Amino acid sequence: MQNPIGEADLEWILHRNCEGTEQLRIQIVWGGRNVSLLLSVFEQGMIYAIMALGVYITYKILDFPDLTVDGSFPMGAAITCILISKGMNPLLTLPISFAAGVVVGILTGVIHVKLKVRDLLSGIIMMTALYTVNLRIAGRANLPIYTNETIFDNSLVNKIFPEAMRPYQTVIIILILTLIVKYLLDAYLRTKSGFLLRAVGDNDIIVTSLGVDKGLVKIVGLAIANGLVSLGGCAYAQQQRYFDVSMGTGTVVIGLASVIIGTSLFKKVTFMRVTSSVVIGSIIYKGCVALALRLGLPSTDLKLITAVLFLVILVVSMDRNKSAKIKETAAESKEQTTQGGTEA
Repeated sequence: MQNPIGEADLEWILHRNCEGTEQLRIQIVWGGRNVSLLLSVFEQGMIYAIMALGVYITYKILDFPDLTVDGSFPMGAAITCILISKGMNPLLTLPISFAAGVVVGILTGVIHVKLKVRDLLSGIIMMTALYTVNLRIAGRANLPIYTNETIFDNSLVNKIFPEAMRPYQTVIIILILTLIVKYLLDAYLRTKSGFLLRAVGDNDIIVTSLGVDKGLVKIVGLAIANGLVSLGGCAYAQQQRYFDVSMGTGTVVIGLASVIIGTSLFKKVTFMRVTSSVVIGSIIYKGCVALALRLGLPSTDLKLITAVLFLVILVVSMDRNKSAKIKETAAESKEQTTQGGTEA
């Protein structure tokens, strides 16, 4: 007999609620794929997009290989979990985590600018130091907050969202948070300080000629970048409801992959801001990882999948850039030849 609702199938699942009562739940599956998988991709994609916006500042704007993000991401999670477990309003953990990330970014900038340590090494130094700092903050290697309220699940949010919207309330809140961060970053990049930040990455000599300390501008950029990364860690901890000291491993790779995917795919889309392309790139990246796991690859190989996917993205983007440069050079040569023939 043909399914009356097309490709959608209904699954009846018997589960126990928090009071121990057995309930029957209907779960909709499209084409054999659980809808919750798609929601999970969007949720984690947008959370990592907040972090990727920070990596965009260091990688694309400042051309700074900042490995501090591997430590500042779990730091945001550690601060969030310890404060929530102490009874603090989960909403207040967002600005606190951001401020902590700003401090870490300033320290990385001071090590690089004032102590004249190379950019890569200054990031490694802070990343190594933050591993111990995160353990000190949380008091242990992992800290769950399964029974505590978060920005995604609390009495106020449960009143706002009707029962039918409960499965989607997390993704809606994350979408709102990500859009707020994105538009605030766009607004900052249009200010005088934002223009100076971009100028330092493009040509720091011009910034120096304007009488502006380029080192100070770099420190500001690193502070904002790590603040966003720590904020992403805060949101991630509240969505996953736990902190783990190793959760930041490979964060910079995920961030770079998101930035490269977004900027490569939407390079010629003139009406889209770069920050928007980074957000979409992060969602695409998490979708690729989820698809790889869905195809049967074991979850224990997640880091290997991440590394291989990042390598493929790098190779493809390099080939596209090389092809674009060849076409540009050929066009210039043709133009010069035409001009030479005209003059003759």
